[in-house]
Formats: sequence, C-alpha cells, structure tokens
Amino acid sequence: MYQTLLTSAENHILTVTINRPDKLNALNKTVFDELNSVLDEIAGNTGIRSAIITGAGAKAFVAGADISEFNGLDKAQAMALAKRGQDTFFRIENSTKPIVAAVNGFALGGGCELAMSCHFRVAAEHAKFGQPEVNLGLIPGYGGTQRLVHLLGKGKAMELLMSAHMIDANEAKLLGLVNYVTTPETLLDHTRKILDLINSKAPSAIAGCIKAANAVFDEKTDGYDTEIKEFGKAFGTEDMKEGITAFLEKRKPNFTGK
Repeated sequence: MYQTLLTSAENHILTVTINRPDKLNALNKTVFDELNSVLDEIAGNTGIRSAIITGAGAKAFVAGADISEFNGLDKAQAMALAKRGQDTFFRIENSTKPIVAAVNGFALGGGCELAMSCHFRVAAEHAKFGQPEVNLGLIPGYGGTQRLVHLLGKGKAMELLMSAHMIDANEAKLLGLVNYVTTPETLLDHTRKILDLINSKAPSAIAGCIKAANAVFDEKTDGYDTEIKEFGKAFGTEDMKEGITAFLEKRKPNFTGK
C-alpha cells in the first residue's frame, strides 16, 4: 500500500513503521505524503483507537531529514519545506487518538522532531536523541526549537540545540523526554501494553485530555477554559453515563466510543 511505510493493526492499535532502513529511515517527501495518508486513516477508522510510530531495522528510528532534498533550495522553498514538516507533526500532536513513538535507535534532527510531536515516547536502551542541525549550518525546522523547550526547559534545550550534542535513552528519561526505557526486544510489546490500558478508557475522554493538555502550550488558547469545555462535553456522551454507572455498580465499564 505504501512505498516507505509498513502498517499493521492489532487490538485497535495501528503500528506504523517508517521503512527506509538503508537511509536510516530519513524523512523525504514520500514519507511525509504517506504519513499524512496514515493520519487520515487513523482519524477516520473507528477500529483504530491508538497508534505507534517506529522505524525499521535496529539502528534508527529516524536519523533525520533526507538532506539530498535540501540541495538547491532557495529561502522560500526552504520555508515551504519546513512548513510541510510542521503541518504534518501538528497533525500528530493534535490527533484525538494517542500516537506514541517507539524509538528503536537514532532519533536525530527531523527524527527527534517526529518523536517529540507524538503524545509521548518509549525508547530502547540504545536509542540516541539530538538536534544536530547546527552541524550543517541550519536550525531545526519541523518544530524542534519549540517542542524541545517545552519538554526539557529552556536551558537544557538551548544547550542541545547549540551544541548538537546527542543524549542517550537513560538521560532522555531523566530529562523527561521519554517515559520508559526498555530493551530493544521488548520495546513494541511494552508500548502496546501501555496503549492497551489507554484503549480501555473512553475514547472521547482520551481526546479531551489530549486537547486540554495541548492547550497548555497554545498562547492563543485559555487552557483552563478548554478544560471546562471538554469536561462539559464529556457529560453529553454515553461513555460518561456508562463510566458513572459502572463505578456505582462496582464493575468494569464497557466503553463504546459514543
């Protein structure tokens, strides 16, 4: 179905594997086009409740953008390239269904930016993270300067952006960039286990949590007001009624997404 992606679905979880291992899964135009198609599928398929993004092979999640596409670009074309990447990663960040990065190796440049756009990250113990764009005389263009500050704080983000220093998975966990560190062999199983738990909750409530939490970083939005609205919206769902009834009846709820 796709040239650069592999997809598989199990237990309402869609696993999306960026499949360019000979290029360390570098992001090119085709990858972005196909990621957008997959995001359409995630949004429109009621059988999908969450998704995992990972990379093919043992070396890399995504080792960066495909630099060969940068040759000959002028300023306007470079800005359009950055906007394309940002628009795709905004779609991931604002997906109403959880999308988690399972980082199985190098997550550098655009790869780190892709991982940061996901709702959270699980990393194999050999994973490496970094924004090495200054080594090319560039800066991150797919949202890295913004999300790195949000996730790590300004001081550490500034250091990593300006030094191009890579951090390993354990340091990334200490800094709050990743939630869990696993062995390479258990990475996907561990990520699926987390999503199985999340998928057992009311889909509309999960969507509300995502929207309200994202509002923290949106200067145009009052996050507290967003929370009030999403809280009120939940009261109009069948899942809320089922959740309250199940609690009072001391049983597990059966959420249907309605």
